[in-house]
Amino acid sequence: MLVRRAHDPYGGTWDLPGGFLEEAEDPLDALRRELVEETGLEVEPVAFVGARLDSYGDGPDAPTTLNLYWTARVVGGEPVAGDDAAELRWFPRDALPPDDEIGFPNVREILRAWRTAES
Repeated sequence: MLVRRAHDPYGGTWDLPGGFLEEAEDPLDALRRELVEETGLEVEPVAFVGARLDSYGDGPDAPTTLNLYWTARVVGGEPVAGDDAAELRWFPRDALPPDDEIGFPNVREILRAWRTAES
């Protein structure tokens, strides 16, 4: 599942659902919380996919982010775009959007790695 970003940076492009950790929040708890906020879905993490550094925006002062990725399975909820998501869409592994429609460079990288590792 990808979400279309409702706001900048990269508003209107596809992204993986997620967000920022709260102070002292466990990364897996943040994954669960952010997925509910952005998609309405309750998930349980399955496998760690990887970590990537990126910038939160294009400018020279854009903060650096550490992005952690897991596969997850849906355990409840109903899919609905919420919070920072304008749209939700399930994509088949072999039919993901092209790179120029995916906002963050690290998301392009992790999707390529995931597609290659699982094919």
